[in-house]
Amino acid sequence: MEARPAARGSPLGSDKVAKKKKKEATKEAPAPPQQPEPAKLERVLVISAHPDDPEFGFGGTVAKLASEGVEVTYVICTDGSQGGEDPTVSDAELTETRYREQRAAAAVLGVKDVVFLGFKDGHLEPNLELRMALSREIRRLKPDAVFTHNPLRVLGIGIGASHPDHLAVGQAAFAAVYPDARNPRAFRELLSEGLEAHKVKEIWIGGWLDGDHFIDVTPFVENKIEALKKHLSQFTKPGQETFGFEKFIRERMQETGKKIGVEYAEGFKRIPTA
Repeated sequence: MEARPAARGSPLGSDKVAKKKKKEATKEAPAPPQQPEPAKLERVLVISAHPDDPEFGFGGTVAKLASEGVEVTYVICTDGSQGGEDPTVSDAELTETRYREQRAAAAVLGVKDVVFLGFKDGHLEPNLELRMALSREIRRLKPDAVFTHNPLRVLGIGIGASHPDHLAVGQAAFAAVYPDARNPRAFRELLSEGLEAHKVKEIWIGGWLDGDHFIDVTPFVENKIEALKKHLSQFTKPGQETFGFEKFIRERMQETGKKIGVEYAEGFKRIPTA
């Protein structure tokens, strides 16, 4: 006589279901793919669109690396001439102010040098001219890692996070790292300047919402705040309330710190280039 299947709700049926669930629960979830260990950093190049971008995005990490003997250099792509709302101030005057503020901020963090490319603020495009300028600095400075902007527009957060200049710099910096700076056949005029091809080991994108690499910067929070205060022209604009950046910065870094169980942290998307 053929056995009848257990009726729904019978002890036999419940036992089978329970055993199946237990078996499924004991299965090990597949391990997430592991990234290579971070490269040993001796030289870092921070490529940013505007004066003050390096401090907002990387200030604590830059201070930490510099304190450990890492050579950090900034490349600022624009002249900063649109970083103000007073039309009576000339572009040249504002640019001079912002360059001076950026040098002072970099000194607070222990940055080795600041390079200003001088492209027109608000007019950047990820074109060949910008790519070659960045490739030149990468070949000249030979960094192990490049820190730069996210090349993609991020939806769901404030629109200021996706400034067109930031997107352009992010795209151009990625292209300069790969393939331009490492390929001796790209921008061959750089070879005539004595600048041989150079391979950057990693790119770090700052301010990444779902970062995979976090740096404990608790001892360097005050350095970051002090450096940001050097950009006085950006926090005292006519007809506007003073931006309470210090509270904003602390709260954001505290939220990031929770991800790794420390008081303050900065988060990055770290991209090995091998």
